[in-house]
This record gives sequence, C-alpha cells and structure tokens, in this order.
Amino acid sequence: MSSWSPLAKVYDPLKAGSIDTTDDEPHDHGVIRAINSTYKPNKDVTGDPHCTIFVARLNPKTSEETLESELSCFGKIKRVRLVRDIVTGFSRCYSFVEFEDEKSAMRAHREGNNLEIDGHEVFVDFELERTLPGWIPRRKGGGFGGKKESGQLRFGGRDRPWREPILLQDQRNRQQRYSDRDQRGTEQRYNDRDRGTRNYDRDRYDKGRSDRSTDRRDRRRDRSRSREKYRHRSRSR
Repeated sequence: MSSWSPLAKVYDPLKAGSIDTTDDEPHDHGVIRAINSTYKPNKDVTGDPHCTIFVARLNPKTSEETLESELSCFGKIKRVRLVRDIVTGFSRCYSFVEFEDEKSAMRAHREGNNLEIDGHEVFVDFELERTLPGWIPRRKGGGFGGKKESGQLRFGGRDRPWREPILLQDQRNRQQRYSDRDQRGTEQRYNDRDRGTRNYDRDRYDKGRSDRSTDRRDRRRDRSRSREKYRHRSRSR
C-alpha cells in the first residue's frame, strides 16, 4: 500500500487504461495496440527534459511569442517549440517550453496549470517522452487523458490520476482501526496505571488519617486517665 501512487512512475499501458490499476485485461483496442508497440524517443528532440514542460489545450491562435511572454513570469525561458501540422502549418494546440533551470520548470508546473492564455485554460505537465520509463504516445494507443467520447480514457497522469483501489482502502481502514484500538488500549493501560497509583496514594492517605485519629484518641484517653488519677489522689488527702 505504501508504494501506491495516483500518478504513474513507470508507464504501463494496461494500468493506464484502468481507472484504479486493477484491470487484468485491456478494455479497448488502443490499449492492445500500446501493449504490442515499441517506442523510442525522437533523437532529434534537443534540450534538457527535466527543464522542459508540456503545455496543451492552447488557443489555435496562440503563438510562440505569446507563450514566452505569458510563461516568462516563472523563470528565464530558453526555447519554445509550438507543435504545428506538417502540411498546413496550423498549430496543433500544444507545445514544449524549455526553461534555463529545473527550478523554473518546477514552478511553472506547480503554478502554471489552468493558467488562462488567449482565453483558454491551458494544461501544464512535465515532458514525459524522455522522463517516464516505458512511455507510449497517444498515437500508438498510450498517453494520458483522452476524451470520454472516444472510449479510450487513460489514467495515471496529472489530468486524470488513478483512484485508490478498494482493496487498498479496506486495508488502510483495517490498519487504522487496529491502530486506533492499540492506541485506546495503550491509553487504557496508562489510565489504569494512573488510577491504581491514585488509589494507592488515597489508601495511604486514608490509612495515615486513620492512624493519626487513633493516636489522638489514645492520647486523649491517656490524658483523661491521668486527670482522673490526679483527682482521686487529691480527694484521698
């Protein structure tokens, strides 16, 4: 349970097609295609992948200059690559932005998601092609996200993370109950010990009071006897 994460650390097409990673067989043809395919990152892509973010859901009219202007608030930008259709040259509504350092990229990832650019709320994530082991792109049946209409939803990414499996929830709940019960048992033992200590102290106190009361009665009796004895002697004289 401790190793489970809502985000994928290694890309597995079968798990990506499952809402909670528990599917035993693929439920759409895209998953089968992704399982049977092999993919190697494009060697022509340059730059540091750990300093690069993926920006999607762009307005088709958004340009490289606009992207650089809007995202430069997170740090110094080294390169902006807006992906365009190879035939028409029109924007495909996603891009890759490389920053000068990893700290700026992490800040853009943390604060730039859902940022509005040209009237569109953009989606921001790290570049996964060169950083996530086993990555299979969308065109081969992999990727993350997807539309419900297509019937090929992919889970495990930032946009649509996995749900925790019911078995893990039950296991966690059981462990929580055991922990609570152990905690209550520990508290009860401490309370019993404290109660026993208090009872012992009270018994000692009560016994001391009783002993002191007995001593006072004995002293009063002795004084009374002494006075009677003195009076008797006075009369006899």
